[in-house]
Amino acid sequence: MNYVLNALLPICLIIFAGYAFKHAKFPSVDFWPKMDKFTYYVLMPCLLVYELAVAKIDLTHTLNLVFTSLSGIVIILLILVLLNLILHFENRAFTSIVQGGIRFNTYVFLALVNAVYGDKGLVLAAIVMAFAIPFINILCISVFAIYLRNGKFSLISFFKTIIKNPLIGACAIGGLINASGIEMPIFILKSISILSHAALPMGLLSVGVGLDLKYLKDTKKELVVSTVAKLVLFPMVVYGLSHLFGLVGMSFSIAIIFASMPTATSSHILARELGGDVSLMASITTLETLACVGTLFLIVPLL
Repeated sequence: MNYVLNALLPICLIIFAGYAFKHAKFPSVDFWPKMDKFTYYVLMPCLLVYELAVAKIDLTHTLNLVFTSLSGIVIILLILVLLNLILHFENRAFTSIVQGGIRFNTYVFLALVNAVYGDKGLVLAAIVMAFAIPFINILCISVFAIYLRNGKFSLISFFKTIIKNPLIGACAIGGLINASGIEMPIFILKSISILSHAALPMGLLSVGVGLDLKYLKDTKKELVVSTVAKLVLFPMVVYGLSHLFGLVGMSFSIAIIFASMPTATSSHILARELGGDVSLMASITTLETLACVGTLFLIVPLL
């Protein structure tokens, strides 16, 4: 139990510290949006490039982990589509339910994997992210195009979004450096390494800054459905798939941690750009982030 507390409590405390800093307007009101942007475009890519560039990657176990994670995403999406046929959600609301059900928070994911498994775990987590982020974007944008007939879907703009995503780019660069066997100068590696150490704490503070409790005043069935799908059904589905595809040890645990993550705090951006239910998306993001504190305390000891 001690290792669970040691892994989870620091993450929770840093998230709630971010929430407290925002409400205290410390150090200033406009600091956190800028810091979040810096973390997303500089610090997190440095972490991913460094970890993938210097890692020893076992493709056999890695591919099974990736396939398990992506299969879980597809199954949860199909479950939500079937539920929509029964419960008849409003179309704008359903797009937010889907995002809440299949997206994941990269900051919390990497921080928890790092706390439990260190650098070896971070490498596997980064590889999962490299496949999961574009795959989830394809599914979410497709859902918007299908359920919102006036949804602005463009294949060209989608590929632009993928190319501009700094996390995908960082995974690609780190993977290419690793595969090519190029030896980077020590001073560059050390510089990237120093910057990477700031990524996870700043990312977790950003998660806390993104919490907005005012959206939880009106609890809706859509909010409950999305949260249960993400924090309860998704881990259960991936647990079954992990056994089916023979995942064991660290790969098994990372698959379960991936499935147990709250939705991404950036989900509201897609909702706003493509005409989804922005307020519902904000409610789902806040509730899942808070609720995952409890679910992770139940799940992590079982890994």
